[in-house]
Amino acid sequence: MKFHWFLPTAGDSRVLTGGGHGLKRGHGRSAEAAFRPPDIEYLAQVARSAEQLGFEAVLTPTGTWCEDAWLVTAALTRETERLKFLVAFRPGVLSPTLAAQMAATYQRLSRGRLLLNVVTGGETAEQARFGDHLSKDERYERTDEFLSVVRGAWSGTPYDFVGKHYRIDGATVAEAPDPLPEIYFGGSSPAAGPVAARHVDVYLTWGEPPDQVAQKIAWIRGLAEEQGRRLRFGIRLHVITRDTERDAWAEAERLLAALDPGDIRTARKALSLSESVGQQRMLALHEGFAGGTARDLEIHPNLWAGVGLVRGGAGTALVGSHSQVAERIEEYAALGIEEFVLSGYPHLEEAYWFGEGVLSRLSALASGGPAGSGRRGGVPAL
Repeated sequence: MKFHWFLPTAGDSRVLTGGGHGLKRGHGRSAEAAFRPPDIEYLAQVARSAEQLGFEAVLTPTGTWCEDAWLVTAALTRETERLKFLVAFRPGVLSPTLAAQMAATYQRLSRGRLLLNVVTGGETAEQARFGDHLSKDERYERTDEFLSVVRGAWSGTPYDFVGKHYRIDGATVAEAPDPLPEIYFGGSSPAAGPVAARHVDVYLTWGEPPDQVAQKIAWIRGLAEEQGRRLRFGIRLHVITRDTERDAWAEAERLLAALDPGDIRTARKALSLSESVGQQRMLALHEGFAGGTARDLEIHPNLWAGVGLVRGGAGTALVGSHSQVAERIEEYAALGIEEFVLSGYPHLEEAYWFGEGVLSRLSALASGGPAGSGRRGGVPAL
């Protein structure tokens, strides 16, 4: 298993935030006071902590409300030594040949620390801000062509391509990146599956209950087999892990209590307009919730849908003691999940709760040692 953390380039907080989806940046009466702007010093602190704790990479989001992922992470390569950067970007806003060149340069300058998260885009209004007016299915068609050109440009031979969205003559780069950046991708709609099967290395899903995740894995795995390919699978989750189950749920209760009911209604209305099938699946996990306790939003043992009340995108968290969270991770791993992209509020403190409480425990178990015997910092890869 590989574990990745998250770089909060839309800002961070001790309360739940909109996650860079155009929603209110913090929720609750103390939200503004608790907000941490995404300045380079704080982001460097998060990145260095993730590296020290043994995370493989940090996912860096893309969108109107985030700092640019390419620029921020390029700066942070000088603040870290081995941490990789999973850079999210939208194919529709730059040429595929330029993207191939940017990735090749990044890979050389960072000495092989780039991973690519391709985000097709599920919000028509946001796509329009960047001058993109294609329909959802057309955006997936373009992503398919885009990735064909990128891989062609990396092949070492000038690559020609003629499609519906691109006509490229002789795409190439001065020097192919070594190693090739792995491509991560997620999408729950029928149009997304074939793109993943043909092009990507790691298919990502948001944190749905295990039975739903198993169905999605089977769907994508079947499509990939038809293409003669084998993909890896990853999952995107938040975490609230503490020394005891009681303490973890008390923190979830604190986050829930800080939410204003009006903010929840506003967020749900905005997110309900999303074209993303994955977003609609997230909304369905807390459909009908009209108030109550944090445990009322527990949709599977230790899987909490409370984050999605106000945050677009990944809307679930693993909540429990370190042992319980480790058990849920192993449950997902048994389904075929090999990579875990995690985050928490605030990202700096929660990285330590998970890194010292869960990651070290899993590492010790993987190496045959007793649970809890993992050393602090520099946790070995699992």
